[in-house]
Amino acid sequence: MRLGVDLGGTKIEIVALDKRGKELLRRRIDTPQGDYLATVMAVAGLVEATEHELGQRGSVGIGIPGAESQRGGLIKNANSTCLIGKPLRRDLQAVLQREVRLANDANCFALSEAIDGSGCDAEIVFGVILGTGVGGGIVVRQQVLVGANAIAGEWGHNPLPAMRDEDRPAPDCYCGRQGCIEAYLSGPALAADHARRHGASLDAVAIARNAAQGDAACEATLQRYEERLGRALASVINVLDPQVIVLGGGLSNMERLYRNLPGCCAPHVFSDTVNTRFLPPTHGDSSGVRGAAWLWN
Repeated sequence: MRLGVDLGGTKIEIVALDKRGKELLRRRIDTPQGDYLATVMAVAGLVEATEHELGQRGSVGIGIPGAESQRGGLIKNANSTCLIGKPLRRDLQAVLQREVRLANDANCFALSEAIDGSGCDAEIVFGVILGTGVGGGIVVRQQVLVGANAIAGEWGHNPLPAMRDEDRPAPDCYCGRQGCIEAYLSGPALAADHARRHGASLDAVAIARNAAQGDAACEATLQRYEERLGRALASVINVLDPQVIVLGGGLSNMERLYRNLPGCCAPHVFSDTVNTRFLPPTHGDSSGVRGAAWLWN
């Protein structure tokens, strides 16, 4: 039995999978806010309760909104700030008395879709998170690519490629830089772009809905978004050349992205054809927690 845990800022979710990937059980609890020790014990308690209910012991994989530093094993780059600088894996292993595997939540998303999801027939899968932030994960032959600095796939904190006049001034990013892909392509960034250009405060869901109903301003905002996303993903294609790019996060629910992205990417890809497929996730919001379980694949 494989246990996967998705440790998020507001919820902790666990799934139990059998060796074929069939779901045996799923539970979720609220994440203790700002309390590292309570978070560790909440994860451990969820694992132990699941094993007790199913009557068997499992491997444990954890997906987190950050990464484990290669120097010292402390958590870095986490938007759940109570985890930063803490030896999360070491502490969980001490409580659970077994090896624990830990990965970035975007890597878990990509792994899930590469194992038994939309990219299961692909050698290279790039998993994209388009939500409150912009993340990414790389899976090669069904193995997560971590990288020398544990940041493989973090395309969201590269500069937006081929900047145009309409992209300026470059917006600030929470990481301290300006003009990051995340600062253009996250859900809040889409809303901020619409407000700057059209003076209306609408969230991403409302912008997509209004565009579908013929609102010209919202349609223009989405066309800018798609064109920027195309430029950004073309840079990924030029480096990785994945067979499949799977889109996740709230913005991935816009069906128009899958129709329009190939054309938006094509002018920026160093090839006469673009054979990369842009696909929605098979497992939807469940991909992250399933991918954590598949860390023991």
